Amino acid sequence: MTTKPAHLLKEVNNLEKKISSVVLPPELKDKLFLMIERLSRMVRYGDYSSLYDKTSRYIDWVTSLPFDKKSKDILDLNNAQKILDKNHYGLKQIKERILEYISVLNLKSKKDDTKITQAPILCFVGLVGTGKTTIAQSIAEAMGRRFVRIPFGGMGDPLDLRGQSRLRSDSEPGLIVKSLRRVGVKNPVILLDEIDRVATEGRTSIMGVLVELLDPEQNHAFQDHFIDYPFDLSEVLFIATCNNTTNISVAVMDRLEPIQMPSYTDEEKIVIVRDYVLPMALEEAGLDKDTIEINPDVWANIVRPLGYDAGIRTLERTINGICRKIAKMVVQGENKGGKFKITPENIKEFLPTW
Repeated sequence: MTTKPAHLLKEVNNLEKKISSVVLPPELKDKLFLMIERLSRMVRYGDYSSLYDKTSRYIDWVTSLPFDKKSKDILDLNNAQKILDKNHYGLKQIKERILEYISVLNLKSKKDDTKITQAPILCFVGLVGTGKTTIAQSIAEAMGRRFVRIPFGGMGDPLDLRGQSRLRSDSEPGLIVKSLRRVGVKNPVILLDEIDRVATEGRTSIMGVLVELLDPEQNHAFQDHFIDYPFDLSEVLFIATCNNTTNISVAVMDRLEPIQMPSYTDEEKIVIVRDYVLPMALEEAGLDKDTIEINPDVWANIVRPLGYDAGIRTLERTINGICRKIAKMVVQGENKGGKFKITPENIKEFLPTW
């Protein structure tokens, strides 16, 4: 009879060591030790199995959150300019606005490091495929911050963001806490993607949570229902995207700085596909960069095979289709000349069929 409680007490002691090994707010640490004390009594005198599972799961979540871990910002404008130019063609005004944004963060970091992210929150507005998500990733790369994306498309319950109470048997933290655990720092770039596409029935309550997330006066004490303890989000750099602002509440828009993403011209698309999309597509298809030679006269057919498209999603699918066809031909040994030449005469053989 004594070995079983002794074994379980050892597991409880392991939980206690886990709490002691991490940096936590004093009040939260005291709360966890009280939970351990109660669990120890239950192991000795009563039913402990369900309580142990709930307690150990909660401790696992809390001790894995980055209360004291943060990455060091890179706020060098020259470095940011190089990364933006490397990842994106054109968008001169957008890039200039981002450099201004980083400059504000740079100056604020010198005055008060605890308020480094109090600059206006950027919201990229534009049609599908115009680069809203990738520009946010480039900002994270330029600043040396870790990046995480939270999709809002179809979200209908604010608990998806805020988590569920531990009183529920199937409770779990919300997407904000899950994102922080995933990146392991308290100052990542969190992309709130397509905030205009939440479900109609939950829009009002979700917008209310967004106000709390984006408001510097409130997000320093964001409370997830599962964690049940305030987490400081003031050092998180939030970036939002949307297709349009019609379905976004006035209170949320008041905390955002909308930046319109322009549609691409055919000339811009040719440069983008030639210098950015094609090299990545070749690498993904396992092809050497000199496998394909494209005649300048066929770019118009590649860029606009079905009509006008504001973004480059269709263009990316077209290029990937061409690369897949060539990969098949390489495997079948049809590149005896060592290079595939795409010309106005044979372009239809390479374009995907719809």
